[in-house]
Amino acid sequence: MTELRQITLDNFEECIRLEPKKEQSGFVASNLRSLAEAYVALTTKDCIPLPYAIYQNGTMVGFLMLAYNEPNETRTEPQYWVCRLMIDQRFQGRGFGKAAMQKALELLRTFPCGKASHVFISYEPENFIANALYASLGFTETGEVDDDGELVARLPLL
Repeated sequence: MTELRQITLDNFEECIRLEPKKEQSGFVASNLRSLAEAYVALTTKDCIPLPYAIYQNGTMVGFLMLAYNEPNETRTEPQYWVCRLMIDQRFQGRGFGKAAMQKALELLRTFPCGKASHVFISYEPENFIANALYASLGFTETGEVDDDGELVARLPLL
């Protein structure tokens, strides 16, 4: 059974030790960096970060970070984002990434931080595995490219 659990002092060290395969390191930031970014975003009120450890039958297998963005000068509607998805190299190829995304989408459809019509995600154009995963869940590319050169895709929540 796949579940998402909050990052706490009890599982923080284990979470930051998780790593993707070497050839995937350019596709995703380290979990330590992601958690640091979550702290900065929270303290600067840039967004509401929602970092989670991904567990499969009680074993931590990956990391997921979601975020909620309120409207601002450049964004007219609130949005949810999937900022990070990383399955540790030891656990890849078993469907845990898809299961974690399905759990994340279930969670987002409860609107934990407020209503939003869509969830967005971005990924490197050459990350074909991520592209296929997100498309299988119903994400469609918007035609936008973010500031980091990543393709942006979205999925309706309502």
